[in-house]
Amino acid sequence: MDPLDALRAEPELAAIVLDVDGVLAPIVARPQDAAVPEPTREELRRLHRKYALVACVSGRAGLDARRLVGLDELVYVGEHGLELEPEADAWRSTMHDFGASVDWPVEDKGLTLSFHYRGEDDEQGAEAFLLTVAERARDEGLRPRFGRKVLEVRPPVEASKGTAVRALLEQRGLRRALYAGDDATDLDAFRYLAELELGVRVGVASAEGPRAVVDEADLVLRSPAEVLELLRSL
Repeated sequence: MDPLDALRAEPELAAIVLDVDGVLAPIVARPQDAAVPEPTREELRRLHRKYALVACVSGRAGLDARRLVGLDELVYVGEHGLELEPEADAWRSTMHDFGASVDWPVEDKGLTLSFHYRGEDDEQGAEAFLLTVAERARDEGLRPRFGRKVLEVRPPVEASKGTAVRALLEQRGLRRALYAGDDATDLDAFRYLAELELGVRVGVASAEGPRAVVDEADLVLRSPAEVLELLRSL
């Protein structure tokens, strides 16, 4: 049986878990300008009524992801799963101080920092500078990771989108899920889905994203518009 058919056949046993930026909302130059299209929002409402769980797991803060998606009935986990880890709170001041020490605009989410360089006049130079920031972050015991035109810096806490998806499913006793993502941090969720009774990994490919998003996906899409068509089929 097609794994999507298996999810459709017993939706009360399955979860639909989605990244937000690049999956539900098209990537834009400034994260604050991102928007989830209303047709996508309508499909998420419908799926919420049908499936055991519809959740968004985002690099944004959870409240910001909720604001962007605009549906209070869904479940949100932000900051790559760190919001589910109580020990992460102790790192807030350290993260803030590190962000303030870098001569670059920073998106301070509380538990993580994002240094964006999309649209810079010299993107190669910007990336070279942020490589030095990443090295300093490592020297200070933090965990840097590059994504789609962004350097993200996190505290040294064992949390990821994979641990977030695991927690969401285990809380509800679910062993079937679809997860859609477009960037390096989504690979942790992909790898957790391999442990499930039924896991469908959907990669949203882009020129900026890592090749592994395509290589490790069961289904490859090319844009949030194609994600909407997938949602309509579920």
